[in-house]
Amino acid sequence: MKVRRIVANIATPDVARAKRFYQELLGLDLLMDHGWIATYGADTKMEVQLSVASQGGSGTPTPDLSIEVDDIDQALERMRAAGVAIEYGPAGEPWGVRRFYVRDPFGKLVSILAHRRRFDRGQEGFRLPALRTVCAVFSHTALQLAVSTSGVSRCTSRRMKRAA
Repeated sequence: MKVRRIVANIATPDVARAKRFYQELLGLDLLMDHGWIATYGADTKMEVQLSVASQGGSGTPTPDLSIEVDDIDQALERMRAAGVAIEYGPAGEPWGVRRFYVRDPFGKLVSILAHRRRFDRGQEGFRLPALRTVCAVFSHTALQLAVSTSGVSRCTSRRMKRAA
């Protein structure tokens, strides 16, 4: 057996309130509407994931939903323009995401995030300096990651000789 998808279900007496937040602000398509249930989504292949957490990281509460977007700045701009309160961030996190928290119309804490593909000092909430090369050594294996402003250009690893 393989899990094919995971669906988040949010209980509410007013299903229509989701439209502004999930469709208009986040750009999801209305996939199904039976009146008592509305399903929003995107015609995009997504990874199946389920996170279980004791906290949200960086001392934040655990979000109810995490939504990864391709343009975090545009998502932040849309939320602010719509008057949605930003409860955390935007912040560049040490595990490689840039994110902010908002509440959806039903009070659910939603983490809007993007994995960092570029290292830009000018981004609001970005805490790390611009990088050109990152080198790490794990058990005699060197991993070199060349990074440019447009993203990761190459990743190589090689076995190192043990020092005598």
